[in-house]
Amino acid sequence: MRLRLAGAVLLSAAAYYVYLPLPSGVCEPWKLMLLDALFRSFMQASDVAHSLGVCHRVHLLNQVVSWVEVIEARSCPAVHVMDSTLGGVPTRVFQPKGGKKLKRGVIYFHGGGWALASGRMRSYDLLCRKMAEDLDAVVMSVDYRLAPGAVFPDQYHDALAAARAFLSAQVLERYSIDPERVCVSGDSAGGNLAAAVAQRLGSDDSVKVRFKVQALIYPVLQALDFHTPSYQQNQAVPILYRPIMARFWLQYLGADPALEPLLLANNHSSLDQSAIGRKTRSKLNWTAWLPAERRKHFQPVVKETGSPGVLDKVPGLMDVRAAPLLAEQEALGRTPKAYVMTCEFDVLRDDGLMYARRLQDAGVAVTSDHYEDGFHGCMVFAFLPMKSGVGERSMNNYIHWLDQNL
Repeated sequence: MRLRLAGAVLLSAAAYYVYLPLPSGVCEPWKLMLLDALFRSFMQASDVAHSLGVCHRVHLLNQVVSWVEVIEARSCPAVHVMDSTLGGVPTRVFQPKGGKKLKRGVIYFHGGGWALASGRMRSYDLLCRKMAEDLDAVVMSVDYRLAPGAVFPDQYHDALAAARAFLSAQVLERYSIDPERVCVSGDSAGGNLAAAVAQRLGSDDSVKVRFKVQALIYPVLQALDFHTPSYQQNQAVPILYRPIMARFWLQYLGADPALEPLLLANNHSSLDQSAIGRKTRSKLNWTAWLPAERRKHFQPVVKETGSPGVLDKVPGLMDVRAAPLLAEQEALGRTPKAYVMTCEFDVLRDDGLMYARRLQDAGVAVTSDHYEDGFHGCMVFAFLPMKSGVGERSMNNYIHWLDQNL
């Protein structure tokens, strides 16, 4: 009797910890709850270790990831896999066996808030392996440096160096990549790097080989407005909570974590911040860039007066290399055909939707692929035991788009 009672108490406690009220439209909510419970456990353990001075919370999280997820570069009958470097940056290369003599080429930047994860993780390894096989493409997954050991612009410089090397005649010839069929892609923070690289190389007249397409998966593109409709609607929806995204931004930009409340209140982008002109504000004016069904009942949060000096302390907030949504129309217009995936239950949804609209207005052909039941990270989580249907759908549609357009 006592054992049964103890078991019931433990089960109730576990259910209480796992259960989280979610919007009714989320795909397979219990799977997302279980995934979130796992992530929260890791995050809370890392916060305790950080507060005790054992190690930085990010280092512990990445150590856990390494134990659980990072796998060796194992080849299979269809794809040869090896670890190499690209422009001096560690890179896992997926090279299909057989097929056409000239292959398509994809350079991929993983997500993780510029601080977590690796292209050697099981999820990314399996994604790139599938892309290589299904597309008959050479896929190169870049392991750029991570915060807090490296901060902006280090990650951007790694991504740019790897992309330049990827497009070089030497690499294209070595891996038999067709220079007319190359793509830059990434998810979340990796989507940010892919967008920034596409802008930089698109505006560089010295580049001889150019990307044919850019494919951005729920990208993070700006840090001036933490009250877009998607930030307001999904602030408590896993797995990317609104405060966590602000924390990632501050880590990436090498800023004081104590500034987090100021960012979450939009004090850093108040109207008295002289560094943010009307033209800059117009680039992320979601009341103009988002359709009515995404704006819903939400109202802009714009402070008349805020916290002076924040932009001086964190200049990266205004740097287009960190925030590609702030780019000029001319720079956007020189980027390649685009695919932008967004998810309804994702704080970053509106970043992607605004960017897609701005690209279109700049004359770029854009496919906007939106998932009404999707959540942040769903595509990569298609390879986890608790994978969701929207993860599999989004991954297959992403690869199908590449097949049709690359």
